[in-house]
Amino acid sequence: MTTTISSEEKKSLILLKAIIFHYHGLDEEEEQILERTANELDAHDELRWAYDFIATDYISAFDRARDYMFKRTDEIERSKRLQFISLTWKANYEKGYITEMEATAMLKIARDWKVDQELIAMVQSSI
Repeated sequence: MTTTISSEEKKSLILLKAIIFHYHGLDEEEEQILERTANELDAHDELRWAYDFIATDYISAFDRARDYMFKRTDEIERSKRLQFISLTWKANYEKGYITEMEATAMLKIARDWKVDQELIAMVQSSI
């Protein structure tokens, strides 16, 4: 990432990636991607926070994450929200596939963040 991001923005990005990766259960490759992201952003505290957030109640984690991120919509610039969704999409694609459930989950969050049309355009342009 080329711009500086706050701890709260790091939490949102890390939580976004983590919650999507946990959708079917976190595997070793996904865990490595999250660790690499934490290294790149100096966000190890935020990664631990995201793991704890998810572990608090795994069943409701996605809905709680959506709520958490939705409440921060106005705190995060639109361009950064789109960048975070894009980075999450690319991180999922990096493992070789994106399931329909993961894509739907990212689209729901993109809609909450008011960047769903941009996500759809990005995906369509990469096909």
